[in-house]
Amino acid sequence: QVHVVESGGGLVQAGGSLRLSCAASGTISSTNSMGWYRQAPGKQRELVAAITSGGETTYSDPVKGRFTISRDNGKMTAYLQMNSLKPEDTAVYYCNIQLWVSALNYWGKGTLVTVSS
Repeated sequence: QVHVVESGGGLVQAGGSLRLSCAASGTISSTNSMGWYRQAPGKQRELVAAITSGGETTYSDPVKGRFTISRDNGKMTAYLQMNSLKPEDTAVYYCNIQLWVSALNYWGKGTLVTVSS
């Protein structure tokens, strides 16, 4: 069993910054991907950024140049540094870990990010 816990959400003004953390624990293969997704009210969940255990990163177009994903493999923790936040970034942010060996993936319960204009 794998547990995923997000933290760091909150209320911030437009132009501000927040840093989200995602800690995974349990039986986790060394080869995996950790990703941040978000879901705004009335919209589908979408990928924000992802990072492999080897450090390769992927970003969605709306956040490129503003968000940075990183990870600490020793702590099995991923981070999402969000700068120049916009009201349209308001959403519940979820962390996901995909285990390559078993092809299983696990979700956290999410953390709310609210950006005021």
